Amino acid sequence: MISDALRVDTMTNTNVIEKMNVALGWELRAINMYAHYSANVKGIHRLQLSPMFNTEMTESIEHADIVRKGIVQLGGIPVTERNEHQIIHTTNYREMLNYSLETEAKAAEVYGDLLGIIERSDEQDLYDSIEQIYLAELRSIEELRLLVDD
Repeated sequence: MISDALRVDTMTNTNVIEKMNVALGWELRAINMYAHYSANVKGIHRLQLSPMFNTEMTESIEHADIVRKGIVQLGGIPVTERNEHQIIHTTNYREMLNYSLETEAKAAEVYGDLLGIIERSDEQDLYDSIEQIYLAELRSIEELRLLVDD
């Protein structure tokens, strides 16, 4: 639940909603990208990477849901369009992993910035939820780095 303290501070409220919508746009993009890569990965790597991409897609759906509900609780309107950063079609698994790493790094950056904005408010529940998403993004980055570096 969003505290009255955050509702009262309209400047912080507006900044949080704007940044949360940026994060939501990246999650919506990630959903599309991971679904696309899961369907298009080929060869022996499909056995491992298709389920991984599906897992990442599911995680992005969950993150988007948390962020979307937070925006609504703050009185904002969640975006419905994904981030416009192009999703590159490829069947090369290394390129897929590198594009995935790029996406996760950008999402982590947005969530890190968002934590800094929320930290200035009294909204501990929202902070905790976003922090959990941020930590999940960092774990994904590390896993992707290990897959890219072989």
